[in-house]
Amino acid sequence: MAELSTDAAVAPSANEAPLVERARDGDLDAFNALVELHQRAVFNLCLRMIGNYATAEDATQEAFVSAFRAIRSFKGGSFRAWLMRIAANASTDALRRRQRRPALSLDVAPPGTDDPIDPPDSAAGPEEMALRADRAAAIQAALLRLPDDQRMAVVMCDMQGFAYEEIAQAMGVSIGTVKSRISRGRDKLRAILVAEQTSD
Repeated sequence: MAELSTDAAVAPSANEAPLVERARDGDLDAFNALVELHQRAVFNLCLRMIGNYATAEDATQEAFVSAFRAIRSFKGGSFRAWLMRIAANASTDALRRRQRRPALSLDVAPPGTDDPIDPPDSAAGPEEMALRADRAAAIQAALLRLPDDQRMAVVMCDMQGFAYEEIAQAMGVSIGTVKSRISRGRDKLRAILVAEQTSD
C-alpha cells in the first residue's frame, strides 16, 4: 500500500491548560490562542474526512464556533481530543448536508481535480510531483470510501499521529475499539488501492 503522508498534529503545549481555564471563564483571547494552536490539526482532520477544501474550511469554522459555545462543558482530559470529536461531528454533518444537496459550483473544480492535499516537494522534478499528486489523490479517494468511524481512526492515527488514548477519547469509544477500527480501516484502504492498481 502507498505510504500515508502525515499531517503532523501539534502536541499540546505546556501552557494549554491555563488557556483552556481562561477560555472556560469567557476569555476570548485565550480561546483564540487555542484556535491558533489547533487550527491546522482540526482543518486537516476535516479535509481528510470530507475530501473538499472549501467544505473542510466551513466545517473547521463550524467546529471552532461549536467548541466556543460548549467550552464551559469541557470537563478536563485532553482538550485536543475533545476538539477533534467536535471537528469530526462537524465533518459528518457537512457530508450529510452535501449528500442531501449535491451541487456543482462553477467556482469549484470538479471532484478528483482538487490540488493535492500534500504540498509539492520543490526538490522533486515534474514527473515525481505528478506521481505524488496522483498517489495523494488515490489515497484521499480511497479514504472517502471508508466508513466514517474507520476513516476518522485511520486519519487521526496514521496521518496526524494521535495516541490511541486521545483517539479513544475523541471518538468516545474504548482503546480496543480504536485499534479494531484502525486495523479494519487499513485493510479496507489497502484492498481499495490494490484493486485500483490492478484495474489500471
